[in-house]
Amino acid sequence: MSNTDFVLAVEDLTVSFDGFKAVDKLNMYIDKNELRVVIGPNGAGKTTVLDLICGKTKSTAGSIKFKNRELTKLSEHEIVRAGVGRKFQTPSIYENLSVYQNLEVSYPKGRGVFGSLFFKRSDEVMAQVYKIAKEIMMEDILHTEAALLSHGQKQWLEIGMLLMQEPELLMLDEPVAGMSAKERDQTAELLNRICQNRSVIVIEHDMEFVKKIAHKVTVLHQGKILAEGAMDKVQANEKVIEVYLGH
Repeated sequence: MSNTDFVLAVEDLTVSFDGFKAVDKLNMYIDKNELRVVIGPNGAGKTTVLDLICGKTKSTAGSIKFKNRELTKLSEHEIVRAGVGRKFQTPSIYENLSVYQNLEVSYPKGRGVFGSLFFKRSDEVMAQVYKIAKEIMMEDILHTEAALLSHGQKQWLEIGMLLMQEPELLMLDEPVAGMSAKERDQTAELLNRICQNRSVIVIEHDMEFVKKIAHKVTVLHQGKILAEGAMDKVQANEKVIEVYLGH
């Protein structure tokens, strides 16, 4: 396989569980600073694709290249270090810590930072915490305990915890599930901001939200791509209406 300019190049990606192909010879290419939304009916393979990219699930066949580096051979930990961040559906924040502390402990270790909670608060860490807190609209509540945050704020905090590691590819699984309308709008603004200097892949069911953020939409069905392109083009696609939007 030759080198590519894509941030992410997924080629012939296949994974079988007990003979069932959850993802079937998938090809997907993500550009630098692109915000891609993946939609499709339940069981289409959406979450499995993210699991494969972040190394949680190992592929049966095919290739996943991130900045021309093959990810299928790497561990989950190595994939994070390479610059890929992944947020799962349930937020995994530290409820008993403040917003500030949650961001602080997410700062990548190994950059002269010792231990988990006990490293000295270097200017570099503080600067990064304040920068990310502003980005996720939480600079005014840095000292609030995470347990007291609204559902939407907990989701933003978790996105912030990933941003602390400055990933070049960020993957989010249904980020607005359970959010109020206002929080959904604010999340759309947040994602539009953060894709200005990184690529983002979002799995989502909320079509109004998808319209606000997607540069390009990929529709998955039975582990294969059914359609891909601009939202209005995809929405008008008869195959898509039949298997997905018509329900």
